[in-house]
Amino acid sequence: MLNKTLSRRELGLGAAVLALAACTKAGTTAQAAEGSTKGAMEKKMSENIDWANLTDSQWKARLTDQEYKVLRHEATDRPFTYALLENKETGIYDCAGCELPLFESETKFDSRTGWPSFWQNIDGSLGTKEDRKLFSLRTEMHCSRCKGHIGHIFNDGPAPTGKRFCANGSALHFRKA
Repeated sequence: MLNKTLSRRELGLGAAVLALAACTKAGTTAQAAEGSTKGAMEKKMSENIDWANLTDSQWKARLTDQEYKVLRHEATDRPFTYALLENKETGIYDCAGCELPLFESETKFDSRTGWPSFWQNIDGSLGTKEDRKLFSLRTEMHCSRCKGHIGHIFNDGPAPTGKRFCANGSALHFRKA
């Protein structure tokens, strides 16, 4: 057995090698950096991602804590807490999980409920299912690509559709046109 005292430089190099190996094992150093910021950095779309089969730990690394709770565990934001609730800019509201375009800003309206509301979604962007959690029948909407929980659809919206797509703010990202 070799009995050698390591210098600070050797210890530092060894630590760097271990850190690099950990990043490589997790995927890439870019993915590790993104995960360490818990979704604070802008997520770029990649056609190579199998959104339906990401693991729970991969979702946790991509999303903020609140985004994770809403998108992956169907939590609900507190009303009037979404930073862009009063946003009047032209653009697109994307899924915070996979950046799929969900709503155009022209369809956003003030429902006075405290959640971002839209009278129409972008064709093919949402899936639905029945939700009976609050002792009534509601229609839950989720992203058609990553299956993230977006919110609910109600029949009390304005013309021309009469629908209110009531979204959790933390399930959305806004992209200016």
